[in-house]
Amino acid sequence: MSTTATADSPILKEAQRRRTFAIISHPDAGKTTLTEKLLLYGGAIHEAGSVRARKASHHAASDWMAIEKERGISVTSSVMRFEKDNIKYNLLDTPGHKDFSEDTLRPLVAADCGLMVIDVAKGVEEQTEKLFEVCKLREVPVITFVNKCDRPGMDPLEVLSNVESKLGIEAVPASWPLGYGQKFQGIYDVIGGNVHVYEKSEHGTKKAITETMSVEKALEQSNLSETEKTAFSEEVMLIEDMYPNMDKELYSSGKVTPVFFGSALNNFGLDVFLNYFHKLAPSPQMYEQAEGGERSIDDAFSGFIFKMQANMNPGHRDCAAFIRVASGKFRRGQNVVISHTGKKIKMATPHTLMGDERQLMEEAYPGDIVSIFNPGDFRIGTTIFEKNEVRFDVIPLFTPEHFQKVATKDPFKRKQLREGLRQLSEEGVVHVFEVPNGVGNELLLGTVGVLQFEVVEHRMLEEYSVELVKTPVSYYCARWLPNEAPEVIKKLESSYSTHVTKDMEENPIVLFESMYALNQAEEKVGAEHLFKFKQG
Repeated sequence: MSTTATADSPILKEAQRRRTFAIISHPDAGKTTLTEKLLLYGGAIHEAGSVRARKASHHAASDWMAIEKERGISVTSSVMRFEKDNIKYNLLDTPGHKDFSEDTLRPLVAADCGLMVIDVAKGVEEQTEKLFEVCKLREVPVITFVNKCDRPGMDPLEVLSNVESKLGIEAVPASWPLGYGQKFQGIYDVIGGNVHVYEKSEHGTKKAITETMSVEKALEQSNLSETEKTAFSEEVMLIEDMYPNMDKELYSSGKVTPVFFGSALNNFGLDVFLNYFHKLAPSPQMYEQAEGGERSIDDAFSGFIFKMQANMNPGHRDCAAFIRVASGKFRRGQNVVISHTGKKIKMATPHTLMGDERQLMEEAYPGDIVSIFNPGDFRIGTTIFEKNEVRFDVIPLFTPEHFQKVATKDPFKRKQLREGLRQLSEEGVVHVFEVPNGVGNELLLGTVGVLQFEVVEHRMLEEYSVELVKTPVSYYCARWLPNEAPEVIKKLESSYSTHVTKDMEENPIVLFESMYALNQAEEKVGAEHLFKFKQG
């Protein structure tokens, strides 16, 4: 990813006030709780709701869909804004459940950095590794927050070692816990050189009461044993020069990660983290155009759609498109061109969102996220621009790993079945294919995670009143095919245990029944024509 242009224009000044980031983590690392607390400390909400607090009368602001409230998990990617110290943050909250990694990827494409949340007891887990790979491929900075330090877990040095061994990235401490587990009582600010000592308050729904003091005074009034105090002092001496000497270029390209410690549930360590986050997180970066070259931040308005969400208001058949502003100034009522059709539309009702609460948006700048009702022409990855034609090809098609045939119990609802699944496929919830050699009244669904089938079933019933009949099918794997390669498709169609079909956007894909069938296909057409993921 390229660095921001340096010209002194009003658009660039606004862009430099933006920080657009995505939170990535393994399930149950505390991502949604941390999201709530960032909103609390940023002044966007006055009392934090936690998905863990199932008895509470409200739910986390970032979780609004019925299935999320029932299960206490994040299913969709929410977009939230807050402002602190004259910096405007765009927080892209992503699904934490392991079955939603495909939807988690797309916000990472719209973000300028990743905030990686790690459970102190478990270290780097499988989902975290997968998401980190996306950040690594894009060479975006990653900032790490080690969560749940008020519970038993690895000691801080073990955590750093775990991050480095699992991710192959240098971990540089920017803060350090004073005590951990039941004795966790403060955070040493490596940069500021002092200790923030905390008191628990109202189960973490309000900002923590903090007293800042020297290391000596904090140790003197702590309840640590003499051995623990000595160990802390030695660790501070060991780490105090690491952050000041951190290689900024390696950090900017995602090869070094600053590490903060804390407890999101109790709000410990969040003040230290936010003091430096706006300095570490980069302002909006330039995106590369599909035809080559980069779109300057202060060029005319352009953006791309990285998320679609249908029926945010179940009482209306609406569909919101989430647009990352890539360049220029966006204005309410602006006329824009849809790149793949050349059609002109008026952006009459742009919104910013907090969960499902909408506010009208008058203007936006690079890095901002705009939500607008889909006029019917938008798809995941669509580029829009005001002038100076541009196209971004940044959102890849991921290969589904699980498949299921679906039909409707009511034969008179076939139209609703297709329409509902088309909408969900446009959102990126599920891949929808014609059934190979099918009879026409069934469709084939493909997902990255099994639980996505459940989400599709739930939403089809709730939003389209369509009850699905599901039939499991077993395919070993799938690969996307080139769009213009009839000779490849012809060879594969005659291959053993191999089935070629297309999704609703006419992208061809081949399904294999076995490893043997895949190996045979690679010999026949070449592995370079069989894509694990491809640009749409």
